[in-house]
Amino acid sequence: MITDLVDYLNNNLLIAHYCGFDISAPLPSYWTFDRFLKQLDNDVLSSIMKSQVLYLSKQGIVDTSFIGLDSTPIAANTSQNNPKSFLSNKFKPDNQPKADTDCKLGVHTASNQTNEKKYEFYWGYKNHVLVDCISGLPIYELTTTANVHDSTVALDILADTHTFLPITECTFLADKGYDVKNIYNQVQELYQGECIIPLNKRSTKNPKLLPQGNPVCDAGLAMWKDGKFSDNGCTRQKFCCPLKSSKDADCPCHHKNFYNGKKHRGCTKYITIPDDLRLSVDRDSKYFKSNYSLRTECERYNSRFKNTGQERMWVRNKSSVTNLNTIAHISLLAVAVAAITTGTGQSYRKLKAVKRIA
Repeated sequence: MITDLVDYLNNNLLIAHYCGFDISAPLPSYWTFDRFLKQLDNDVLSSIMKSQVLYLSKQGIVDTSFIGLDSTPIAANTSQNNPKSFLSNKFKPDNQPKADTDCKLGVHTASNQTNEKKYEFYWGYKNHVLVDCISGLPIYELTTTANVHDSTVALDILADTHTFLPITECTFLADKGYDVKNIYNQVQELYQGECIIPLNKRSTKNPKLLPQGNPVCDAGLAMWKDGKFSDNGCTRQKFCCPLKSSKDADCPCHHKNFYNGKKHRGCTKYITIPDDLRLSVDRDSKYFKSNYSLRTECERYNSRFKNTGQERMWVRNKSSVTNLNTIAHISLLAVAVAAITTGTGQSYRKLKAVKRIA
C-alpha cells in the first residue's frame, strides 16, 4: 500500500535517493503517489514491460514456442466482497458498489476438480496473462473488468503480442474456457500454430457408440445412417431407428415416436462430424496430454503474481488497478533480468534469491 511505501522511503533515504528523489527535501506525500498511480498512462508501463520481454528473448530465456493464456480474478476494494457480509443482494448486477464504480460483477470457479461445479461471484477485475510455458515468465498482460469472458480477448492478446514478439508456429495452451472455434482457426491461419485446449462439452450428451461409430437406441439396437445435414456451420450425421421401415415390427422399448402413425417413425439421433479444427483434435493422445501439462506454468506464475498482493485491490478505480497489475509484472520480470545480469546462477523466478544477491 502507499502508506507502507511512504514509510519505507522515509526510513530508507538511500533507497529513496537511488529511486531519484531529492532526499534533502520532504518526500512526496500519500496523495502525490495516489494521483500518480491514477493518472499515469499505462502505455508507459507497457513499453517498459515489452522492453524487458525483448531483452529476455535476446538472452534466450523467453520463447514463444509454447505459450499459455490464463486469467486471474482480482477482487475490488468494496465491502460487498467481504465473505462475512450477509447482505442478500450484494451480488445483484444492478447493485453497483459505491466504493468502486468501475468494477463489474464476475464469477470464477472455486475448485479445479472437473466433477465439482463450485463457483463464486465477486465484484472486480481480471488480469489476463500470456505466459511462456518453458521459462514461466509473462509475455503480455491485459486488465479488464470481471464481466469480460476470457475467450473474447484471447485473439486481441495474441495479435498485440505478435506486433513486438512474433508467435509464428506457436503452440497455444489454454483451459476449456478458451475452447472457441475462432481461436483454433486464427491460430492456424494467422500464426501457423496449433491449439492445445480441452473440449468444453457445454452440456452435450455422449451417446453410446458401437465400434463402427453407430449409436445404440434405447432398445439396444444399432441405428442406421439416414443422411447428413448442415446446421450453424456444423455437419451432422443423422441416425434413424432400424425398424422404421418394417410394417409388422414392434419396438422392444415401446418408444413413443415409434407409434406416431407416420411413415418415418422411430427415434433419431445426431452426431456432429468433426470437420473443423476444434473437433478434429485428438485429446486422448499422448501428444496432447504431454503438451497440455506445460500449462501448469500459467498456474505457477499466477501464484507468484497473487503473492505480490494483487489478489485483492486497495485502490478503487480501473486506471489504478491496471497500473498496479502492470507494475507487478514488471517487478517479476525484473527478478529475471537481475538474475541474468548478475550471472550468479540464481533462479530467475525466485524473488528471495535475488534479494540475497543484492
